[in-house]
Amino acid sequence: MAFTLRQLQYFVAVAEQGSVSGAAHKLSISQPAVTEAVKELESDLGVSLFERHARGLSTTYKGHQFLRHAKAILAQVSDARRSFASETGEVPGTLQLGVTSLVAGYVLSDILARYRRAYPSVAVTAIEDNGDYLEHLLIGGELDVAVMVISNLRDRLALQADILEVSPYRLWLPSGHRLSAQQSISIDDVSGEPLIMLTVDEIEEATVKLLGALGRKPHVAFRTRSVEAVRSLVATGAGVALLPDLVYRPWSLEGDRIEYRDVSGALPVVQVGIVWRKGSGLGRAARDFIGMAQSSLSARQK
Repeated sequence: MAFTLRQLQYFVAVAEQGSVSGAAHKLSISQPAVTEAVKELESDLGVSLFERHARGLSTTYKGHQFLRHAKAILAQVSDARRSFASETGEVPGTLQLGVTSLVAGYVLSDILARYRRAYPSVAVTAIEDNGDYLEHLLIGGELDVAVMVISNLRDRLALQADILEVSPYRLWLPSGHRLSAQQSISIDDVSGEPLIMLTVDEIEEATVKLLGALGRKPHVAFRTRSVEAVRSLVATGAGVALLPDLVYRPWSLEGDRIEYRDVSGALPVVQVGIVWRKGSGLGRAARDFIGMAQSSLSARQK
């Protein structure tokens, strides 16, 4: 029996919420309905999609792979519906788009792919750079809109920002790390560990400030601009990492497991948003892109 869109929706919800109860609450349906849909999907695919444990559920390696396909299928269905709902059909025009490094691979790629499918006649030009430079381009009218980290947006008088996602920091650990067995982890526990530092956007600055507030200089074992390098280093036991949830994946490229834990205390959050210049009349292409981004991020959070 072929799997259904309903099964895909329920599977994605369980994967994102980490439990059947959480998925059922988000979907406003019963837990048995979610459980049955996931079982049917696993039976159809012939693989186990989840590992069951005391903390809830986590995706298996096969489950993590299938999650990308499930999200892509659901996004394509949504795009097909959107194309038929359009009143005027194709919308010609141009879109000058900016993006910060942290956001490019984890938020923008999906939104941009959906936008291109829905509005294929719009010519999109994108530039990736740091937040300060993108602000400069937006204010100067050289960009229509940017998808970027806005936690420390500099010029809020000249720019309009619409928050799309708020991502908390979590502690990344290799499987079997001593801290993974603790019921509660404090920032004090983390400060003595070798730290893998991601040096994009304001991530390094926020991490250093966080540990510096304890009066300690962080023990940085490795600095890198690559999230994949962080995953590999953490998974193989070279250190731990404090990173926003939006870039977390449970597996490194080599297939090694990465765990995450909440840390008690006031950790910073990363805000991702759409930014454009105040007072500027947004063109149709920019307005459509903003709407696409908002609907895409809302679907991820359900």
